[in-house]
Amino acid sequence: MKIGIVGLGRMGGNLALQALEKNHEVVGYSKSGKREEFADAGVTFTDSLSGLVEALPSPRVVFIYVPAGEPTEQTVNELGEHLEAGDVIVEAGNSHWEDSKRRYAKLRERGVHFLDCGTSGGVKGARRGACFMVGGDGEAFLLVKPLFEDLAVEDGYLHVGPAGSGHFVKLMHNMIEFGMVQAIGEGVELLMRSEYVLDMPALFHNWNHGSVVRSWLVELMEVGFREYGDLSSIESQVEDTGEQVWGVQYAMEKEVPIPLLAQAVWGFYESRDADRPWAKAVAVMRHEYGGHPIEEK
Repeated sequence: MKIGIVGLGRMGGNLALQALEKNHEVVGYSKSGKREEFADAGVTFTDSLSGLVEALPSPRVVFIYVPAGEPTEQTVNELGEHLEAGDVIVEAGNSHWEDSKRRYAKLRERGVHFLDCGTSGGVKGARRGACFMVGGDGEAFLLVKPLFEDLAVEDGYLHVGPAGSGHFVKLMHNMIEFGMVQAIGEGVELLMRSEYVLDMPALFHNWNHGSVVRSWLVELMEVGFREYGDLSSIESQVEDTGEQVWGVQYAMEKEVPIPLLAQAVWGFYESRDADRPWAKAVAVMRHEYGGHPIEEK
């Protein structure tokens, strides 16, 4: 396929490289201009969204990997003005699902398809095989399905339901993720405050071989300990993306108790004021899987 990608950052850029390796053609647009590393790999750059649309065959498929909120709103609106009936926008960021439903309805009036696509697996997933959860019309999903199949790990793509459902389940996925990293982080603090002198990288390596808690996050915690030692060089600050608040608000509206997941959200705020090993552990894991910023002293 020949596709467009708007936003050649950590996720969009690595997805473009993977698509090229799978023999797809990629036309790219970035507000920061032409990125030489991607151009050298084979991405064809345009200097405008209209130029990107003109460079694609019908039905056009355009992925959007820009920050949620106003950047996504502007990009979707401008693309919608240039695309034609039958074309497909795949909005693959972490937008609020209600915004995705609204964008879907607006574009549908012009016959343009809109898929809201939750993307998991972090930067490494975008480069080597991601997990996609896609909301929108089945007709549009089938148009893009060959690409999802190529860019996902085995069984790593799913049409989850109508418009908004892709970004909704991705938010729930992220809420679970926050709870898991919080649990590991607090366990790290208990271990590091114990009377035992423990080889933490070796311990997490051990846990990831047959134990009940073996997982990618445990693997990343081992990587973090090997990279940052006892974590003393790291600030306790955990990056707050803001999306977790949507999950807590939704739970309150639906009167669904989520004490563990809500506590993980409070942990984001608590990390701002204390020198806590658990917060450092969470920051390390988020940095390893998602490229989130990490503050070193």
